[in-house]
Amino acid sequence: MSTETEKNTQVAKMRISPAKRFTEKVLRELPVNEEQKQNLSAFQRKIIDNYFVGIDLALKNAESRRYGNSYPEYSWENINWDKLGIKVASYSEIGLDPMQDNHISFIPYWNKKLSLYDMNFTPGYNGLELKARKFGYDVPDDVIFELKYSTDKFKSIKRNFNNKIESYDFEITNDFDRGELEGGFYYMIYTDNPEKNKLVVMNRHQIEKRRPDNASPEFWGGEKDEWKNGQKTGNKVEVEGWEEEMFLKTLKRHCWNSINIDSQKINDNLMKVIETESQAVDRDIKNQITEGSNRRTIDIDDDTDFEEVEETSQEDSDEENQRLIDEAMAEEATKEAATAGPNF
Repeated sequence: MSTETEKNTQVAKMRISPAKRFTEKVLRELPVNEEQKQNLSAFQRKIIDNYFVGIDLALKNAESRRYGNSYPEYSWENINWDKLGIKVASYSEIGLDPMQDNHISFIPYWNKKLSLYDMNFTPGYNGLELKARKFGYDVPDDVIFELKYSTDKFKSIKRNFNNKIESYDFEITNDFDRGELEGGFYYMIYTDNPEKNKLVVMNRHQIEKRRPDNASPEFWGGEKDEWKNGQKTGNKVEVEGWEEEMFLKTLKRHCWNSINIDSQKINDNLMKVIETESQAVDRDIKNQITEGSNRRTIDIDDDTDFEEVEETSQEDSDEENQRLIDEAMAEEATKEAATAGPNF
């Protein structure tokens, strides 16, 4: 194919609206025949539409945070469409809906080799729970999540020869001033087999070590650079953050990630999701091995992957790191709520 023909083909593709092109690409990847595609339920088509809306929101959010001209515009024209349809088909088929709170979020990151943005799909803790309940092995009937403060009384009751059921005692002594946040725990309940009940306790250190090194202070609290007129002032400002919500989020992700997948329930779509998550782990390992080299890596979340960032000056790189981290954490809820705080 000549260069001119390729150019004309590309122009023709771009004339198709991103929404229509997106839907067509996803439909091509669904494991159904043409007749079944024509008869897709309104609910299934709505889920596909939700993925387009969710990714479109992620692009607009990222564009509002883009610094300078180091990277091109976050837009559908600059997205790597390769495997995008496969990802959407797979995640949507197992039931993750971008318009539901903390089901799944989308983080665009720069693919230097392709000079395009790849879309990273990150399941939220509700999405992890849904996947665990549909495909997990030995899933608990219920889970209790609690935070422990300094004035609370807590004692774990371990299973032993005389006690067949693992449990705990927990008492809140002052509802309106519980003191300093010390950690949290979750308790897995098996109604018909209480001897399988499991208590997992995590102190502050165990939770905070899952906090990314470059975590956004808007969420975890702490200091951040002060900006005025688009430039750093050299001063720091203290940000309260949403520490309680982040502790609970960490407990929930830890819980639902601990559920093993039942091999007898694995289908093609789940296998593709597992492969995608496995590739994220491979990138994590690769970047840890290259730590200390000239390349910069971003620790977005303890359950997401590290992504390599194009080399820039130290100042520009720091700004880009902060942008990506803020973007990743903010997009975890997929849509921003018009409330006093983030939509956890």
